[in-house]
Amino acid sequence: MATHATMPVRRRSGRTRTPARQGHGTTAWALPLALGVILGFWAFFISRDGGATTGGQIWLGVVSGVVFAALCFLLGRTQRALPRELRAAAYGALAGGAVGYLHSLNGNSVLMSSVIGLAVGAGTLVCAFYVFYTHED
Repeated sequence: MATHATMPVRRRSGRTRTPARQGHGTTAWALPLALGVILGFWAFFISRDGGATTGGQIWLGVVSGVVFAALCFLLGRTQRALPRELRAAAYGALAGGAVGYLHSLNGNSVLMSSVIGLAVGAGTLVCAFYVFYTHED
């Protein structure tokens, strides 16, 4: 019986491969920046509550936005090193913490803000895990 053997073909073009692009792409900093600006304005407008604008409200919005943008940027830079379960939990914690914080600024109790944050965080965890599981490389 004859067998068919296929030999691997090696192509030598003389070109060297360029290494993967180093540094940050536009999305790596633009998306966290946009999310930070949105959260900062949201926190500012919730604390303003239709009254006059004060310096404390502006600083609250700026600091909230900067912290959230920094956390989003750090999660985006380290997410590939995390297993999908931990990555989904990190996204859930970030989303749940942000929503719970914004809910607490509206004058609600700590317990109610925690419940809302946990519900949003659990929903984000489930959705993120589903996306990471089905789009595995």
